[in-house]
Amino acid sequence: MFLLQAVWQALQMAFFMFWEVLWPLALGFLISAIVQTVVSRRTVVRFLGKDDARGVAWAALFGAASSSCSYAAVAIGRALFRKGATFANAILFEFASTNLVFELGLVLLVLLGWQFVAAEFAGGLLMMGILALAFKYTLRARLVESARRQAERDLPGRMEGHAAMDMSVTDGPFLSRLFSARAFTAIAHNFYMDVASLYQDLALGFLISGALAAWVPNDFWRTLFLAGNPQLGAVWGPIIGPVISMLSFVCSVGNVPLAVVLWNGGISFGGVIAFIFGDLLIIPILNIYRKYYGRRMSLYLLGASYVAMVLAGLVIGAIFQVLGLTPAHHFVAVFQTRPDWNYTTFLDLGFLGLAAVLGWRFLRTGGPEMLRMMAASPSEAAGDHDHGHHDHHH
Repeated sequence: MFLLQAVWQALQMAFFMFWEVLWPLALGFLISAIVQTVVSRRTVVRFLGKDDARGVAWAALFGAASSSCSYAAVAIGRALFRKGATFANAILFEFASTNLVFELGLVLLVLLGWQFVAAEFAGGLLMMGILALAFKYTLRARLVESARRQAERDLPGRMEGHAAMDMSVTDGPFLSRLFSARAFTAIAHNFYMDVASLYQDLALGFLISGALAAWVPNDFWRTLFLAGNPQLGAVWGPIIGPVISMLSFVCSVGNVPLAVVLWNGGISFGGVIAFIFGDLLIIPILNIYRKYYGRRMSLYLLGASYVAMVLAGLVIGAIFQVLGLTPAHHFVAVFQTRPDWNYTTFLDLGFLGLAAVLGWRFLRTGGPEMLRMMAASPSEAAGDHDHGHHDHHH
C-alpha cells in the first residue's frame, strides 16, 4: 500500500510540473518550427567554414535557431562537419542548439524566473567562448583528421533522419514565405518532428524529477550540495552539477524539471546553470560521439566540455552574486500546486488547440511517413524525402 502511495505521489508531482510548463514548451516548439522553416541548412554550412570570431558568432546564432533536441543537434553537427563546417564550429553549433533555444528559455522563465534565463544565455555564450579558445589552443589537427575519417564512415547515432531533413521554405519575400501553404506544412512538420524527438527525454525528465522530489529527503541534497556553507557550495555546485547531469541520462529541455529539484535541494545558482549545460555530456551522447568521431575525440570533447561548463557556471555564479542578481533560495512549489482555473490552464488549453490544428496539417501532409524516416539513416531519409516531398524545394 505504501509503495502504491509513493508511486502515485511521484506521478502526481510529475504531472503538476508538466501542466505548469505545457504552454511555454508548446510556444517554444512553435517558435523553433517557424525559425527552422525560414532558415535553410544549406546556408548554415557557408557561414561555419572558418575558425574565427565570425564563425563562432554564426554557430551561436544558427544553433539557437535550430531544433533543441540534443540527439538531433549532435547528428546535425556531424552533417555540418562533413559538409565543410570546421569541427570546432560544428560542436559550438551543438552547444548553442541545446543551450540558447527558445523552449529552454521559456520553461526556465516559468519554473525558475528571469535570473536563470539571463544566466543561462549569458553563461551559454561564455561557455561557447571558453570552448572556442580551448579548441583553438588544444585541439590538434591530427585528432581532427582522425575524427573526420571516422565521421565519413557514417555510423548511425540517433535522430539521424531528423538531422538530414531540411523543411525550410526559402524562396520569395519573407512574409509571403511565412504565410504560404508550404510554410504551414513545414511548420507543422518541424513542430511534430521536434515533439517526437524530445518526448522521451521530456517524459523521463518529469518522471525522474517527480520521483526525486517525492522520495529523496531534502537533507540528502543539502548535504551533497554543501548548502550549510554558501562559499564552498558556490564553488562545489558548478563542479558537481554537470556530473549529476551526465548520470541523469536526460537531455535538452527535459533536465529543467530536474534543475528545480536541485535548486530546492540547495545547489548554488552557478551549480544549476552548469547542470543545465551538462546535457551534451550524458552517457548516450558520449557514446554517439565515440561512434561519430572515435574514442580519443569523444574523451577530448568530454574533458573540454566539462571544464567549459564548470568555468562558465563559476564565473556566471560569481558575476550574478557581485551584481546582486542571484535569487534568494526560495522553495519552488511547482510540484505541489494542483492545476487550477488560472492563466496557466487557459494558456495550456489554447496551445493544445493550436497543437491539434498543426497535428491535423501534419497528418494530412504525410507526417507519419516523415516520422518513420526521422528514425531512419540519413541517406534513406534524404532519398525518400526528395522523392516524396519535392514540392517543398523549388
